[in-house]
Amino acid sequence: MHKPVVLIAEELSPATVDALGPDFEIRYCAGADRAALLAALPGVDAVLVRSATRMDAHAIAAGDRLKVIGRAGVGLDNVDVTAASRAGVMVVNAPASNIVSAAELTVGLLLAVARNIPQADAALRGGQWQRGRFTGVELADKTLGILGLGRIGSLVARRMAAFGMRLLAHDPYVPAASAERAGARMVGLDELLESSDFLTVHLPRTPETTGLIGFDALQRVRPGVRVVNAARGGIVDEAELYAALKEGRVAAAGIDVFETEPCLSSPLFELDNVVVTPHLGAGTGEAQERAGVSVARSVRQALSGRFVPEAVNVRLGEVDAELDPWLDLTEHLGGLFTATAGRLPARLRVTVRGEITRHDVTALRLAAVKGVLASVVEGGVAYVNAALHADERGLETELVTAADSAEHRSLVRIEGTLPSGEPVSVSGTLTGHRSGRRLVEIGGHETDVPLTGPLAFLLAPDGPDLITRLGQTLAAAGARVDALRLARRADGAGPALVALSLGAPLDPAVLHDAAVRVDALRAWSLEPAG
Repeated sequence: MHKPVVLIAEELSPATVDALGPDFEIRYCAGADRAALLAALPGVDAVLVRSATRMDAHAIAAGDRLKVIGRAGVGLDNVDVTAASRAGVMVVNAPASNIVSAAELTVGLLLAVARNIPQADAALRGGQWQRGRFTGVELADKTLGILGLGRIGSLVARRMAAFGMRLLAHDPYVPAASAERAGARMVGLDELLESSDFLTVHLPRTPETTGLIGFDALQRVRPGVRVVNAARGGIVDEAELYAALKEGRVAAAGIDVFETEPCLSSPLFELDNVVVTPHLGAGTGEAQERAGVSVARSVRQALSGRFVPEAVNVRLGEVDAELDPWLDLTEHLGGLFTATAGRLPARLRVTVRGEITRHDVTALRLAAVKGVLASVVEGGVAYVNAALHADERGLETELVTAADSAEHRSLVRIEGTLPSGEPVSVSGTLTGHRSGRRLVEIGGHETDVPLTGPLAFLLAPDGPDLITRLGQTLAAAGARVDALRLARRADGAGPALVALSLGAPLDPAVLHDAAVRVDALRAWSLEPAG
């Protein structure tokens, strides 16, 4: 049996390979070597990288079987997420892997710039005992301004509260209640700049935040402020910071990140009141191990066909584990919808009813779209590009939820109207302790068919010998029929539906002959996976 192939393109912790387990073929290459990378990508199902491997559109195209790119870290500057999405390649990273390490480095830099620790160390190693030269300031009773109160900023706040600091925070995307829980008071940017004795940055780099701490901001800071940036290079304008340090408006700075990296030369390096480190925020063994293990688990999940809600190019947030089998059911119902309709509707409605709606079922709409488009999109469709393909085809979708469900504890129904005006619908549920998929309605016909192996459907005029004629044809062809269900519409109108659960796929010619034998108006088949 073929094992999925995982390419490890940079050095990762041994725990990463352990987390992948024995179910994968592991290959290695030097990802920073462009030629070696491109040569190694064909035939690979997943690739794990850190920061030195560039997974751009060219590299993604070289991965003819590529399904997942795992970045063992936080940033994604070296991964073309848009190109990956168009190719149906999932991108996963480890956004929480380094938050403790980054917060602790920030604390270290704050202490270093307050007490001149690196400068005193260098002087003493050079044979100079200069206690007076390196007089610093205490952190206690000083005001720390935290620019960005996400996961890392919150950890810094809690740690610096132990030093007796007053905490201010500015983050337009975080509610004041979250700041209070972290022990900080939320303020505007101007107040933060004007009131802080220490200023630390914990923002992502975006067009809006690039250069945020530049000329204007550094003109408004409290004189003698000490600035720390261990977030992303470019948020603090290095040229303007240098000028502010030279003028004395900024007393000291601790910088771990630079606009261009690696940075081996900078005017900041000339200043004695600047502490610099080479992007060490995630530079601990614990953070590296967490990053590798995290992406390895996501890769396992993705290559086993499971939904990965935290994928960068899916971004549905946390999906409850109880929803997993419903995602699978909904995707299969989507495939059956398209097989039944024979074309795409102009609009698709996904209705979820019953107990399952106690959870956030937003992901079921995407699962339905993925299933509906699976046989339509050349090369297949994935969660990462299902919405993109739907937009390109003008397929509008909506999700409707209801707490009540008359005959089933929970139910998913997919319905749409074809351009001809014909309505099409399929409904399913899960039953038993193993959550078996069941088809319970199709086109207004109530039925009960396992939605697992090969299926075939015939829409035919009802009559006393319908089943006899159909059975004779199938038996003569040697078809393996595990179950047969005859369904009539509740209102008694129209033809009957025959649903066949098969032990093996039915030859199209046999299905055609059976349809002719029973004067079927339509006949179609589906081979669900699993």
